[in-house]
Amino acid sequence: MTSDSSSNSVDDPLFESGHRIFSNKDLLKIGHVPEADRIVGRDEEISKLAKRLNGAVHGYSPENVMIYGKTGTGKSLVSMHVSQRARNAAQDGVAIGTAYIDCAEDNTETQAISSLAAKLNDESVTGITVPHTGLSTSKYYKLLWQTLDAQFDSVIIILDEIDLMNDDSLLMKLSRAEEAGKIDCSIGIIAISNKIQYVDNTNERVKSSFQHKELFFKPYDANQLREIMLNRADAFQDGVLSDDVVPLSAAFAAQEHGDARKAIDILRHAGEVAYEEGAEKVREEHVRQAQQHAEKDRFRELVNGAPTQAKAALLALTELSVNSDDDAFLTSRVYDQYEQICEYLDMDILSVRRFRDILKEQAFLGVVEIEKINKGSAGGIHLQNRLIEDPQVVRETILEDSRMQNWNAE
Repeated sequence: MTSDSSSNSVDDPLFESGHRIFSNKDLLKIGHVPEADRIVGRDEEISKLAKRLNGAVHGYSPENVMIYGKTGTGKSLVSMHVSQRARNAAQDGVAIGTAYIDCAEDNTETQAISSLAAKLNDESVTGITVPHTGLSTSKYYKLLWQTLDAQFDSVIIILDEIDLMNDDSLLMKLSRAEEAGKIDCSIGIIAISNKIQYVDNTNERVKSSFQHKELFFKPYDANQLREIMLNRADAFQDGVLSDDVVPLSAAFAAQEHGDARKAIDILRHAGEVAYEEGAEKVREEHVRQAQQHAEKDRFRELVNGAPTQAKAALLALTELSVNSDDDAFLTSRVYDQYEQICEYLDMDILSVRRFRDILKEQAFLGVVEIEKINKGSAGGIHLQNRLIEDPQVVRETILEDSRMQNWNAE
């Protein structure tokens, strides 16, 4: 039997009656979608995306949008914010559905389509039950089409980190559903990726059906990062943050490609460090400790989420860095090492061109630095590749992948 905690609570010295550092830690969660007045530096992106989704508000088809940008530039935040506002702004008699899929988690077609069907289905309206597992992919599609037509005029689907999907089937079938006569409801897709060549690497049928507009999110600058964190300062108790905490957190994040996620993570972890130390205030030294922690987490997240071929390319550059006095290597030399790794691990070997693309993607993510060097009229222009992170840390992280672990035997 559960007692009334409000009248029968017992003071226990083992537990604090309130948190001395945080007042609302949820404001520092990565997935938190803040109110409109807390979204900083993205007015133009919000306006552009709203124009693409405007059709849904008036009962006709929204446009498909491909959003590019580095980690922590507000892509997911803005997508969810604008989608919610479109749903709320729908004209009388127009019903809009919205759904968000994290393709890092639901990375197969069946997982993604079953999640979509379950999220968009209101069983009390449709009379349809969507089991989380146990059905074929085609059956989940049929359930999805039924639930959409029973409830909505338009639906806006966000596919975050779409480049982590196993293949392009989901994007093609969703973007062709109305044209193929599968549904009467219109679908607008917001696909999000930090790989700027994602669409270029899809097949021609996907490009033809997706027919997207592109939107690019630039990194935040230090002033914007500072404002983002000041807008979330009420996550902390009054007077807990020293004056230099927010500016220093913003400066660290600005150095690392304007990553707002990193800025917020540094701020949150600085509070946790202060709490663990028993400090009454969050100070500069706590921010510096938090920055080191966040950098390791950010790198591990980037590498662990990378495709196997990208890990093999990074491992090749890592092996050269660990076993040489040099820290930068020509692409041709890195490719030779990559071929050895692929042969040893029984992996397919990509073409030199595709290998170069992978290195460019890793440079875009801030894992690798690429520099052009001119060897004169006879030698021409070549690319040198350098790891930004400590090679030993990179190696340890890559070898956490079971597919890569066998390389330890080399």
